[in-house]
Amino acid sequence: MLVKICGITGRDDAVAARDAGAGALGFNFWPKSPRYISPEAAACFVPDLGGVLKVGVFVNAEAEQISAVARLAGLDIVQLHGTFDPPPGARAWKALAVKTGFDSASLEGADAYLLDAPSGEEYGGTGRTFDWNLIRGLQRRIVLAGGLDASNVAEAIRTAQPWGVDACSRLESSPGKKDHHRVAAFCKAVLEAVP
Repeated sequence: MLVKICGITGRDDAVAARDAGAGALGFNFWPKSPRYISPEAAACFVPDLGGVLKVGVFVNAEAEQISAVARLAGLDIVQLHGTFDPPPGARAWKALAVKTGFDSASLEGADAYLLDAPSGEEYGGTGRTFDWNLIRGLQRRIVLAGGLDASNVAEAIRTAQPWGVDACSRLESSPGKKDHHRVAAFCKAVLEAVP
């Protein structure tokens, strides 16, 4: 089970999440996010992070911009919200909001699909969950997001049976700053939930 910790803004949080068992770290390059990190700041430490997938989060970004940031920050994967226009050859995850009537036909063309609670113009990071039964049994690489923490991730995994899980706001002491104890507890809960 892939564990992704999203909204990383500094080296200490990145290392703590990786050491706790995260297999992927998310870096938000959307300027309107409270967890925004500039490409230049990310370039100071992200390329040096070993043993973890480095995922860049973009909202309605053009392929040229995504490609430039991915090179500068040493990204492995681009996670696209809104417009899905990945650079040629990029490993791309498509982020989608799930609500009643969710159409799994939208799950085409990406390496994996990050499925989150509806968040309007916030594009995730709200700490809200959705009905995990809506995605149960999907035959795709699903990364389940939306309001996950150590208290509910085991139930989420049992219900949705995803390929990976993603947590962000519920693991923070303040927006963009991770609580290392919550991160460790989340990773431990995931490992204990996977048979």
